[in-house]
Amino acid sequence: MSKLKESGYKALVIIEDIGLLIIALSTVIAISVEVVEMFKALKVTLADLLLLFIYLEVLAMVGIYLKTGKLPVRVPLYIAIVAIARYMILDMKNLDTLRVLGLTGAVLILAISILAIRYGHTKFPYDDTKNN
Repeated sequence: MSKLKESGYKALVIIEDIGLLIIALSTVIAISVEVVEMFKALKVTLADLLLLFIYLEVLAMVGIYLKTGKLPVRVPLYIAIVAIARYMILDMKNLDTLRVLGLTGAVLILAISILAIRYGHTKFPYDDTKNN
């Protein structure tokens, strides 16, 4: 039975690596498309820069995962904050007060979550020797 588990684990690792490669390639393609659109428009907006930043964060997250084998929980939270900021910038004229308050509340909750995770990592660091 252990050979079956080991084979299953190896298959999942291969599928995971293929998925990460697809995510990385798709992100590079999306960055390329965005840069081409900026050149066509001869204009770079804050929304464009924030979108490129989101793409770079996704690539960084894939790189960290490939290098360490661990997914940093804070990076998706950073991406979410930038995505909310980008949404607010793009749709500011159409946002009513309640929606703005909801979005800023979401950013506040995400920021507090990041602080709590960071505090937990510094106060209670992982002991990697237990997992080996």
